[in-house]
Amino acid sequence: MKIFRWLLACCVIVAGVLLLAGPPAAPSRELIVCGWDEVFILDMAAQPPVKVWSWKAADRPELPESMRDKFKTTDECKPVDGGRILITASSDGVALVERASGKVLFYGIASGAHSAEMLPGGRIAVASSTGRGPLNNSLVLFDSRKSGEPLFHTELRSGHGVVWDEKRQVLWVLGGSQLRTYTLAKWDTEKPELVMTAEYTLPDRGGHDLSPVPGTDLLSVTTERHSWLFDRTKRVFLPHPRLADDVNVKCITIHPVTKQTVWTKADEGFWWTATLRFLDPDGTLELKGERLYKARWVMPPR
Repeated sequence: MKIFRWLLACCVIVAGVLLLAGPPAAPSRELIVCGWDEVFILDMAAQPPVKVWSWKAADRPELPESMRDKFKTTDECKPVDGGRILITASSDGVALVERASGKVLFYGIASGAHSAEMLPGGRIAVASSTGRGPLNNSLVLFDSRKSGEPLFHTELRSGHGVVWDEKRQVLWVLGGSQLRTYTLAKWDTEKPELVMTAEYTLPDRGGHDLSPVPGTDLLSVTTERHSWLFDRTKRVFLPHPRLADDVNVKCITIHPVTKQTVWTKADEGFWWTATLRFLDPDGTLELKGERLYKARWVMPPR
């Protein structure tokens, strides 16, 4: 009888805790989008979706005037821990922005910057593509606490993507014709390095977008004429099950909870589009007048 009463009391306590906690929070339905001089967030739960946040370099007084034109053509808008957003632009700018205030916490220059990723210790890896400015065709390393001061760079032809792999402790890097891995070296010093450890030839030219498939060992990889999945365990490329033969796919992002995919594809004759495309469920969202390039799902701050 005592055991029964004890179990009953435990059940009451647990039920009370669950009642106080309420139902689990609905997954975030925010989507961050970039492509022109504005980076903005859409609340996709609203019908129709509404803009709930906007950032322009021209509006930021803490950003040196000489840096403001470096964000005319934004091409990456990646949410990172701490309620921050990493922004790069093919017009050479790199920035780490605080979402709550829009304040620029870090800025740097890498010619043709196409993607960035936070690394352990507050460092930032940037994939830079072709361009006439400094640090073009390079993998560049910055310290987020020291604006404008690159710590290290190494050759990377037509750099387009970077993804940190916490499980394997490597940085995946996408170039124009290869997918590479790099390890962190001399990380506890003031002169850290990124050391290439493997290279895989792309099955098609023009590596473009690199993003992880949540909850799997797969990476989404887009090239000039196809989309692929790369198995990080087997180290092989597989055709994307839905987008294998779509050309000029600029980004693929998959929601970690709902599993819905958002992807963009350049309109014919242009590098941008006014249309966001969706899979599972399928659909499109037309944003007339916009020049969209990439979209990324936003998760709650950690």
